[in-house]
Amino acid sequence: MGDLCLNTIESSISVKAAAFSVWENPDITLKSKNIMGVVFPEIESTKVRKGIADRGYGIIGTTPVIDDTTATFEELVEGMIKCVARETTTKCMLDEMEREELFRLKKIKARSISYFFSVALILNGQILKEK
Repeated sequence: MGDLCLNTIESSISVKAAAFSVWENPDITLKSKNIMGVVFPEIESTKVRKGIADRGYGIIGTTPVIDDTTATFEELVEGMIKCVARETTTKCMLDEMEREELFRLKKIKARSISYFFSVALILNGQILKEK
């Protein structure tokens, strides 16, 4: 719907010309951070939002509608990068919680089996003594 609105105000040629004039992509850096032994990805971005003069198209050849649309798009891309960072961190946290829970359950199961074998040996010894 945004394309339709923009194309009614601007010609598709001027919209495409403005879009193809942008040569610089946002810089996205992937790092990792270690919190209490758990490695989490860290996503940082720069050069997402640009000033009007840094966008690559001429100020005189375009209208404020293209400037507003470009600014909205840059805001959307920046929000998506932040969302991906949060989602990735959340997934890592959930995976770690699942691993810890599985480890805890295995430990409880091992204790239970050990306890039941001990009780069985004790009961087996008492049964032999009674005979």
